Amino acid sequence: MTDANHQDAGGQGAQTLMRALDILDIVAQNGPIALRNLIDRSGLSRSTTHRLASALVERGMLRLENQGYVLGFKLLRLDAQARNDLSLPSVARPHLERLAREQFDAVNLAIRDELLVRYVDQVRGSRRIEVRSVIGETRPLASTGLGKALMLDEGEGAWRAAYRQAKRDAHMVESEDAFVARMATYRDLGVAFDLEENEDRVRCVAAPIRGAGGRIIGALSLSSLPQYMDDARMKALVRPVRAVGEAIGLDLGWSQQDPDGGRSH
Repeated sequence: MTDANHQDAGGQGAQTLMRALDILDIVAQNGPIALRNLIDRSGLSRSTTHRLASALVERGMLRLENQGYVLGFKLLRLDAQARNDLSLPSVARPHLERLAREQFDAVNLAIRDELLVRYVDQVRGSRRIEVRSVIGETRPLASTGLGKALMLDEGEGAWRAAYRQAKRDAHMVESEDAFVARMATYRDLGVAFDLEENEDRVRCVAAPIRGAGGRIIGALSLSSLPQYMDDARMKALVRPVRAVGEAIGLDLGWSQQDPDGGRSH
């Protein structure tokens, strides 16, 4: 294909996209709306309008009901995700500050980015020597306490995939089977540990944060050096760290009655 043809194809694709977005806007403002009214408002031909609307229905962006087209459930999920992503750091911040103040150690906040964990906030501790993270930095899920906490609701297949990814990009000492067994333990506990897998001389206790509906949308961790966080202290931190994750979730609209968030520990 020549450069001119590439440009023509790109222009046609952009035009189609803009027309589809226009249809979404029309339905959002006027739905439920019948096809004939959608044609009138869009200014497109019947065949083009029907084709674009059908494609949007197929992708879950629209639904076709008796009275016409309405917004689809996928848009509602995307809206909820966008609200969670935008509000998580601001909602979580007071809780993170309180935990750091009470425990003297750094507290991190992270979200998931496919098979990576992305740091989005940190509250520094008051220790003479403390652990610091870089906001925006990513690490493999399986190599961090935060990443493990983000995966607590998933099954063995997802855990193994995350382990193999981390094995390629990070230092993983334990075997894959041992990692899966440990994840099952963390799932029952409701928190995850980092026992110096991510960095030498760094330990943490991490808990998931659930949004409305019960899905895990983020995680927090209390991180410190081994001299401040021996095995006994890590065990003692399970309840307070988990409680902070639950408190943030409640502020975000999570309920313990939600399908994925009703476990008792």
